[in-house]
Amino acid sequence: MVKPLTAAEVTDRIAGLHRVAKNLWWTWNQEAQDVFQQLSPRSWRNLYHNAVAILHEVSDYELRIRLQDPAFAASVQEVIDRFDHYMGLKETWGAERLPHLADRPVAYFSAEFGFHETLPIAAGGLGMLAGDHAKSASDLGLGFVGVSLFYREGYFMQAINQDNWQTEYYTQLNPRNLPLDPVLDGRGEPFVGSVPMATGQVYFKAWRVNVGRIPVYLLDANLPQNEDHFRDLTLRVYGGDNSTRIMQEILLGVGGVRLLRQLGVSPSVFHLNEGHAAFLTLELIREKIAAGQSFEAAMQATKTECIFTTHTPVEAGHDRFSSELVEYVGHKYARRLGIDHETLMNLGRIKAGDEAESFCMTVLALRLARHANGVSELHGQVSRKIWQPLYPDRQEAEVPIGHVTNGVHLLGWMKGPVRSFWKGRLGEDWAYEVNEPGFWERMLDPEFISDEEIWALRYRLRRQLLEFTRRRITLQGHNLTGDDYIAFDHLLNNDALTIGFARRFATYKRAPLVFQQYEAIVELMKDRERPIQFIFAGKAHPRDDEGKKFIQQIINYSKSSELTGHVVLIENYDMHVARQMVAGCDVWLNNPRRPLEASGTSGQKTSLHGCLNLSILDGWWREGYDGNNGFAVGEDAHPDSVEEQDQTDGENLYRVLTEEVVPEFFNRDSAGIPRQWIQRIRRAMATLPAKYSTWRMVQEYADKYYRQLN
Repeated sequence: MVKPLTAAEVTDRIAGLHRVAKNLWWTWNQEAQDVFQQLSPRSWRNLYHNAVAILHEVSDYELRIRLQDPAFAASVQEVIDRFDHYMGLKETWGAERLPHLADRPVAYFSAEFGFHETLPIAAGGLGMLAGDHAKSASDLGLGFVGVSLFYREGYFMQAINQDNWQTEYYTQLNPRNLPLDPVLDGRGEPFVGSVPMATGQVYFKAWRVNVGRIPVYLLDANLPQNEDHFRDLTLRVYGGDNSTRIMQEILLGVGGVRLLRQLGVSPSVFHLNEGHAAFLTLELIREKIAAGQSFEAAMQATKTECIFTTHTPVEAGHDRFSSELVEYVGHKYARRLGIDHETLMNLGRIKAGDEAESFCMTVLALRLARHANGVSELHGQVSRKIWQPLYPDRQEAEVPIGHVTNGVHLLGWMKGPVRSFWKGRLGEDWAYEVNEPGFWERMLDPEFISDEEIWALRYRLRRQLLEFTRRRITLQGHNLTGDDYIAFDHLLNNDALTIGFARRFATYKRAPLVFQQYEAIVELMKDRERPIQFIFAGKAHPRDDEGKKFIQQIINYSKSSELTGHVVLIENYDMHVARQMVAGCDVWLNNPRRPLEASGTSGQKTSLHGCLNLSILDGWWREGYDGNNGFAVGEDAHPDSVEEQDQTDGENLYRVLTEEVVPEFFNRDSAGIPRQWIQRIRRAMATLPAKYSTWRMVQEYADKYYRQLN
């Protein structure tokens, strides 16, 4: 008989559970998630898998009684022990390689962070990258701190109306139910800072998010002392017009530096994740001028502190503000810098003195950073071409913009069945090796895992996705009858080649491209011997009507008599939907208009699940594809004409589908196993996850850019 826990032991475990819930470490630890899910499976699903909210849902009395179950109590203690071990570990890669960052950390500024569906304060890939960067910085033990904004309505929720048109709605985030703690001042009161803006001051408070070993601070302008339009600066991700955008960016950059100073954080490196944060450079200059330096000397000293990552391969995608708007919003701040309006404008212009040129945040960042990089090799080339006019004395190849190819946080995206597989093969501590190339190279060994086992795992993951999709489509339905519910239970085919497309519905990503050969695709999908189905998900920006038309087009296809049951779109794309899709799909489709996909990380999340990429040779896939670890659409080149590119890519996509993807998937031996397909899976798993992880990416940033200057 197991001895019951004492009251003190129960209290200690409850405190430990609350400690774990308030740290996003649990989002990449399956055992921790399992503990919170066991407390209330229904609430876990309905509350967006929110550990903090679950502990508010379950009464203290119930929790104490549940902890008298020896098995559950042991699971809780194991999770707490693993968390405490992780948090207390001193011998880390960062401590060994960059010990100076412990006292003077990297300060990583990003307008969005995608941590988990619990905290929806990211709009897309930029935020997902920032969240994964922070998680890997924690795993590596780097001295690191993040800065962003707390958007109290987050990013919009998506619904599709009766006309198959995207509509948006917002829900208020309640800090009480989130893994946040208020930042307090020396008196134990909520910290309040301020930034001069337009005709007044914008006051802000801050929240701390614990991401493993590192803090991320979120600035929040929702204070009663602010005018309403200032309070709403942190209402929504990229909300409002251009004036809202510039004020958000001043708050992020200037306010973020001021918060760090108040906290006693003295960064050795300021890492600007995209140009949104570039105003931080002006605050660093202002500090130096206040300490007695000249403006020019302060600029040069600031440049040694900053590095800049650009994510945008299109000139029109970079934030630009008119002279009038910059003067209205920033005139007070310019005076504190001791410069006139034209001097300020010239910091953001390619050509100084050109009054017709607006103020560009990317130009400001490039001028005031010691290093700049794109997020893939091709994107580095594109960026050097775009910004060569800023360096008129240099050839395009000599423009000082390098590249660090993006990655993903492997444990954060890995689905439960894959985790269970590795745990069963390698024991409890398998996760400590998951970022090493040798870990994944085991997949090439048929004695380690047989073809039959890989195919069984793929079937399990596909079924999970299809059953998830059926539930979501049912919830999306309007005016459903009993017959509809029965039909949805049989929606999609568990034996079909399942192709996924999930990302922002920006027009350059060309979601409907596969339907360019409409009649041929219909014929292909109606083949009962070789069934094919497509699952789409994604949001268009609220002001992007062309992107919304793409969504409408996909839904119209899904409801047409010819394609019903072969095409679906899951509404309200978020990180939870993404995890289901990157794991369950057989093929991950990516067909951007090259070279407009700077990196594209969604496809990097698939290979650890045995899903194969089918992609244009753009962004990371141009580097990752080796001929045997997935499928390429087209060559390592593209026509200059958009029309010609769309036509050629559509034809190439259909050709690869019909000549390579479909035949390989359905080419089965006498045991029903697609041996050639599984060889591609093995190759993908052996060559891609470790190379395209944020573990590798953060180490590369550290070695190239975070080290101390000589």
